[in-house]
Amino acid sequence: MASRLDLRTLSAWLAATALSALGWWFGSGVHPLWWLTWLAPLPVLWLAPRVHARWAALAAFVAYAAGGFNQWSYLHDYIGIPMTTIVPAIGGPALALVLVVLLHRRLLSQGQTLAAALAPATLWVALEYVSSRLSPHGTFGNIAYTQMDALPVIQVAAVTGLWGISYLLLLLPSALAVQVSPRATRRGRLSAGAAALLLGAVALGYGSWRLQVPATSTLRVGLLSLEKPIRPALDSDAGQDLLARYVTAIGHLADAGAKIVVIPETSFATGDASVPAFAQLARQRSLILDAGIDFKGDPQAERNMVMVFQPNNMAPATYAKHHLVPGFERQYTPGQDYRMLDGSPRIGLAICKDMDFHDIGHAYAARGAQLLLVPAWDFSIDGWLHGRMAILRGVEGGFAIARAARSGRLTLSDDRGQVVAEASSEHHDAELVGNLSLHHTQTLYARWGDWFVWLDLAVLLALLRLAWRPA
Repeated sequence: MASRLDLRTLSAWLAATALSALGWWFGSGVHPLWWLTWLAPLPVLWLAPRVHARWAALAAFVAYAAGGFNQWSYLHDYIGIPMTTIVPAIGGPALALVLVVLLHRRLLSQGQTLAAALAPATLWVALEYVSSRLSPHGTFGNIAYTQMDALPVIQVAAVTGLWGISYLLLLLPSALAVQVSPRATRRGRLSAGAAALLLGAVALGYGSWRLQVPATSTLRVGLLSLEKPIRPALDSDAGQDLLARYVTAIGHLADAGAKIVVIPETSFATGDASVPAFAQLARQRSLILDAGIDFKGDPQAERNMVMVFQPNNMAPATYAKHHLVPGFERQYTPGQDYRMLDGSPRIGLAICKDMDFHDIGHAYAARGAQLLLVPAWDFSIDGWLHGRMAILRGVEGGFAIARAARSGRLTLSDDRGQVVAEASSEHHDAELVGNLSLHHTQTLYARWGDWFVWLDLAVLLALLRLAWRPA
């Protein structure tokens, strides 16, 4: 195939690149349009067998790098992270798409149509898995999170983890691309189409069924965020004023029937082992009260932790955040232990970024958690995205989530990922109270872990051998 583009081919190259860029711009980032994520790779996959490999690779890179700049304001302006982090955040998916397109193209050139259809999804999932294991941000950036508004789709995470969602997102466009590929065989087209339709139908059928399973119980939960002042010392005038405001507001939630109340991450800084006003309120109102604390009581280790006050316990239950935000939480020592509250329902504790990682979900699923209480602190613009990342851990692990974020979203979600109540604290104080559905669920993903990834890696090895098999 010619290494230069004629005018007609150049027009096709520009159109395909632009369409994929637009699809990725609007189908990814902090507020994605979920249906566009399915279509974003299609134009460059369509292009791949029609141009030289270098042009196919360039189209893939330009499309997803350009589309990835939808995150510039979020990463640069809101979070203020360095360019050494921004470049891989934007360029990583672009490089991944380059590898996906090149493998897809090579298999087509070998006459392996079905393999070419499977290759993009298989390679993409493998790359996402490796990234999640190496990145200090865990699964952040995984394209599965774009589908959080597509409830039947995300139910597959209860079986495969979020990896199954990513797989479907690449399988459909690649199966469509081979249907019109000039190098595809008729038999290969039929096989690829049948495979995509079958897997899609099974996933949607399972998801629709799972959403109809009734809850076994409900629990009334309140969430509350008072935005200012930020992390005052508890014994300061500002801290005492904020404490009094919280006590009053929590009382109102209790009047509305809340049995559990969660307030945001590091709402107060203190070296004391308890907050007497919260302990008294929990006893008087028969509440479980989860409060985020910047704990300075250990001279050897400052901790980002929660104190959970319960009606019948003198001392609060505590949990220290495991996964700290690089560059922002260097003063803290990470926690090592998991914490379940006594009694029923089975309630576990986590904090904000912990929910970006699978170890937290696996640990609490193994402990039979029905509900996780998650104080958090977001960056205003990413409230929807970061909240939905936590919600997907609940789908994978089979537990509901009560998450209260400063500068983000307050969300109550069941173990199907259904948000039953939500309020925004992105620019102001917020509170809510709602009835949270609970299930007794042990998901296949909780029992078998990343089995789908290991299967995916085995298939990828077979595809690579096929792609470079001697003629």
